[in-house]
Amino acid sequence: MAKKRLLAVALIFFFMLSGLVGRLMQIQLFQTENFSSRHVNLVKESVRQRTHELILDDGRGQFLDRDGQPLSYEEKSVLVLFPFIQSMDWKSEEIASILQVPESILVRQVEHADEPMIAGGKDPILLTDPQADAINQLNIPGVLAVKKKIFPKKRLAGQLIGIYGENEELFKKRYPDQDWRYTTIGLTGLEKTFDDFLQSENETKFVFHVDGNGNPLFGIDVKYAGQSNPFYPLQVKTTIDQTLQKEVEALVDKHGIQKGGALLLDVKTNDLLAAVSRPQMNTKNPYSNEGSKNMMFSQLIPGSVFKTVVAAAAIEEGIVRDQDRYRCDLDIRGNPAERNLGHLNVEDSFSRSCNRTFAELAQELLEKDPMVLENYARKLGLLESAAWEGDIFQLDDFKQFEHDTGRIFAENESRKDKNLIAQTGIGQQEVRLAPISVANMMASIARGGEKMSIRAVSEIQYGDGTVMTSFEPQIIDNGNVSPIAAMELQKLLRKVVTDPEGTGHVLNNLPIQVAGKTGTAETAVIQNDHQLHHKWFAGYFPFEDPQYVLVVVNMDVPIDQGGVNLLYADIVQMIQAQSDAM
Repeated sequence: MAKKRLLAVALIFFFMLSGLVGRLMQIQLFQTENFSSRHVNLVKESVRQRTHELILDDGRGQFLDRDGQPLSYEEKSVLVLFPFIQSMDWKSEEIASILQVPESILVRQVEHADEPMIAGGKDPILLTDPQADAINQLNIPGVLAVKKKIFPKKRLAGQLIGIYGENEELFKKRYPDQDWRYTTIGLTGLEKTFDDFLQSENETKFVFHVDGNGNPLFGIDVKYAGQSNPFYPLQVKTTIDQTLQKEVEALVDKHGIQKGGALLLDVKTNDLLAAVSRPQMNTKNPYSNEGSKNMMFSQLIPGSVFKTVVAAAAIEEGIVRDQDRYRCDLDIRGNPAERNLGHLNVEDSFSRSCNRTFAELAQELLEKDPMVLENYARKLGLLESAAWEGDIFQLDDFKQFEHDTGRIFAENESRKDKNLIAQTGIGQQEVRLAPISVANMMASIARGGEKMSIRAVSEIQYGDGTVMTSFEPQIIDNGNVSPIAAMELQKLLRKVVTDPEGTGHVLNNLPIQVAGKTGTAETAVIQNDHQLHHKWFAGYFPFEDPQYVLVVVNMDVPIDQGGVNLLYADIVQMIQAQSDAM
């Protein structure tokens, strides 16, 4: 009996030992580079445990402005300190003198360091070129002044550029044939749409090997591992004018726009020159507020800006008659209007934004054709993607950026209800338009009806600055408003400013002639017993020789606050001053 027990125990120990040996063989011989269902590379992990690294550049491609200057980052010199200098004389007093900072700050950082670090931590001490040269001439092991990409807390065109980060699930879904190893991926904006071109090849980093106690393993030599291929990473050259972008952002903030923004287009090329969205993006936690969302690419209630579409349809369909007068002393339901504008023709109704006129025009148009408003909205570039689109290498139907497309009616039944049609005619009810689409409409009108795609990117460049591929301006010929209708719309938009009673008359005193349309859209959102509104001005300038389209929006403000005409005026004058200075 005792022998049987002994044999059983021996067998148990044998199988346990066999399992342990088998597991060790699996780890050390058979699956060293692809262990477990998580596909862990054990060799690399063992090296990583003995290695201290300081990433200077994650190797991901970045964005340039239209002049080829860095847009999404700044390249600055920083001071790198390695922990092994704690046990040696690293001339801390002399380094502090060069940097003009207290020595105690540097000493304290080194004393608490167990990994390589950048002096200053989250707010790195930035070095001038003479300071960087002076430190490197000291030839102190473990003390190095190097160039590093610095991403500012407030990024220019933050929502347009977008964000990227680590997301294993999304990476495997987007790139099923690639291996994921803490690889970053574009999550929003141009970072997302150009992710195929921005993917990291190799990091640029300092490497330092240590033993189990953190002491130098192979002496105090620090290895530099950088990008060996001069053609990578790729750089995306945007159409953004960095000077104008900075100025427009500053003016948007000066005028207190908490939610909304501004867009600036080049009329001739349809290039996006500036794109501002508020709230500001929180770079530390992008999804903590609405700052991750590009308001200027989102569907908004346009209000009277939509009357431009109704006017285009009425002109082309021949229902605008010089002798017709509309009861602008009444609202769209036939009740006395808050603003008694008297009896007006279409031209004055447009400049003074009479709701009654455009409610009646919309009803008359839909009696002829239930799809007429969609048809003209499409001719003006409002219902489809405005982004440059085409085949790039293996990417079919590639779009430079994503945005919400517009809509006129959400339900077909709404086309049969006169009250709902009246609301639609003044840009309320179910009408939703993205400001980027409205900018595209204004550019089309300014060019005499010609539609173009909007470019946010002009080139993709290799790392050495040579062009990998370019995106030429793209004319869209899928049905436009006629040149005659475009000319009539130009006159209407100009009169909004020149009419002494026009809703944009405050802009008539500018040194540049402006044409455009105001909009005040009811949102049905109540705050402190007041309904909130979206305030718009969308237009172009100079009127005689259009060069710029500008759209500004202030969202969710009370009716008596948040007007955007003065902001529009300030941006126009800033652009004029910039032009005069060139």
